[in-house]
Amino acid sequence: MKPFIQLLSLLSAFWLAGCATQNTSPVPATPTDTVPLVSTAGTPAKAANPVYPNSQLQPLANAQISAAGVHALEPPADLWERVRRGFAMPDLDSDLVRDREQWYGSRPDYVQRMTSRGSKYLFYIVEELERRNMPSELALLPFIESAFNPQAVSSAKAAGMWQFMPATGKTFELTQNMFRDDRRDVLASTRAALDYLQKLYGMFDDWQLALAAYNWGEGRVARAVAKNRQAGLGTRYVDLKMPMETQFYVPKLQAVKNIIADPARFNATLPPLGNHPYFQTVDIQRDIDVALAAKLADVSLDDFRALNPSASKPVLLAAGSAQILLPWDNATVFQSNLEAYTGGRLASWTAWIAPSTLKPADAAKRVGMTESELRAVNQIPPRVLIKAGSTLVVRRNGGLDTDVSSQIADKGWLSLAPEVVLRKTVVKAGKKDTVATVAQRYRISPAQVAEWNKVSPTAAFKPSQPVVLYLPGKSAPAATAKASSRSATVAKAPRKAPVTAKKATRVARN
Repeated sequence: MKPFIQLLSLLSAFWLAGCATQNTSPVPATPTDTVPLVSTAGTPAKAANPVYPNSQLQPLANAQISAAGVHALEPPADLWERVRRGFAMPDLDSDLVRDREQWYGSRPDYVQRMTSRGSKYLFYIVEELERRNMPSELALLPFIESAFNPQAVSSAKAAGMWQFMPATGKTFELTQNMFRDDRRDVLASTRAALDYLQKLYGMFDDWQLALAAYNWGEGRVARAVAKNRQAGLGTRYVDLKMPMETQFYVPKLQAVKNIIADPARFNATLPPLGNHPYFQTVDIQRDIDVALAAKLADVSLDDFRALNPSASKPVLLAAGSAQILLPWDNATVFQSNLEAYTGGRLASWTAWIAPSTLKPADAAKRVGMTESELRAVNQIPPRVLIKAGSTLVVRRNGGLDTDVSSQIADKGWLSLAPEVVLRKTVVKAGKKDTVATVAQRYRISPAQVAEWNKVSPTAAFKPSQPVVLYLPGKSAPAATAKASSRSATVAKAPRKAPVTAKKATRVARN
């Protein structure tokens, strides 16, 4: 009997549920339909707002869902594909783009060379762009700026793979001193370049104009936009009157973008590039020679410098650049070999401050080096003096055997002055001439005039008496002076015809 009662109870429950779903028409809710709430104290609480609106419910409108924002479940194994997926800038279609496509397409070896060189840095740049939610096309900008050569220097003194001018580099906190130039540093220059590009995009709200400003200057682009707006003209990139180099700037980037998107179409071969880091950072605790660091990491000196291009001297300073970049697998090798190293001191170079203004030969004698080695290490040109307070990289010896301090590592600078050549000159004294009047006339010290002529500083000269003087002569040879004269003549020449598209292309930095 008990199982029969349970069966009847189950059937009743199903029947009641069916009755509850028979009436599908919406029931208007009013305040009297709501159930009073009870507070924790047992007293009625304030009634809540009605759950349903008083008006008739409306069916949802049909909407088409786009899959553009849907991310793949797995990241691409190929970094080039990851770059393609991140393209977000509007495409530019113009004759200049096709001109640059043809230029790159006819130089497959050049494209292969610069893409291979860029493979060391692309993963890091793409990671930074995605972290900032910036278009991945910007990862290709160093192809245009420097062919991805971090050691590239332009005729205008722009340096590094992002080609920062000295003043702009200082604005974005890129250290430039005796020991390092962060405009060449992979991490620091990328950070500064993306900061700058974000700033420019914030100014113009247009990536093509931001790129034009990166190349030409934000002030010039802003004035060109304002001029066109005032004249009732368009204010897009293609509407502005710009120098030839800037006119070709975005077309170059678009051409490279098109090649990366479809390399086979342009007879290009991209090197295999896995979607994983190429390098990692390693901290250094002591000064260490560049050559020794490369040896301990088991990488070639060229490869080491490619990842650490900001180090222009043969020694890495722990106080100035506390980390180095190494290929991913070599970082562990470096750490192990460094811990096991028993070859003596890690650095054979240190820093020395010139106590007074010196000739390079005299400075070399003081630090126990040859003049040629001192000039080579510190890149000292001929016919100059080393000014007092200058920092020089010198060999370690008994008196110079400590790591460089952070103050010198961050502020050290080499200051040079033209070497003044004094030439013997004999002049005739005039009436009432004295040592003092001759010295004043030639802007030299009376003591020197007296010494040169073996007289007292208060002596007077007889009329027409020969007076020996040593006066500054030309410090540069005649050939240099003639070259300067030719340069001045060229500067006065009439302006040439506009630069052609072919000439607008920068020389590749191999």
